[in-house]
Amino acid sequence: MELQLLNRTNENVYIFKPLFLKIAKAAEKRLNLKRNYEISVTFVRSRTIHSINLQYRNIDRPTDVISFAIQDEYNAFFDYDDLGDIFINIDYARKQAKEYKHSYEREIAFLFTHGLLHCLGYDHMNEEEEKIMYGLQKEILDPIIER
Repeated sequence: MELQLLNRTNENVYIFKPLFLKIAKAAEKRLNLKRNYEISVTFVRSRTIHSINLQYRNIDRPTDVISFAIQDEYNAFFDYDDLGDIFINIDYARKQAKEYKHSYEREIAFLFTHGLLHCLGYDHMNEEEEKIMYGLQKEILDPIIER
């Protein structure tokens, strides 16, 4: 999987690229993906993700991660290698790492995995979907980085 990192913060987020590539490789193996997909990850702060959330989802608050899948139910018949874009809020990642009592790196890895699965078509809109998606997150992420 090809990965493009963009940084709209003042922190060195490029250190996460090897971790993301390892997660992507594990996801490719677990999900039996055959194509060389591309994904873009942009690191932002709460103010930026709040604006994105309001503009594109009509939700007037910041959030931890937002993903925009290129392939969805409206264009699923197209043959895309580009999976889409993930926006990770580093402010929420720090806060949630403390809340969940794990490392900042683990939280960033979790948010990437969550966004990647969304871009691959997984969701958690109901209990059954949530069980599948969260199970995959655990299977992919736990062997790579400790809780």
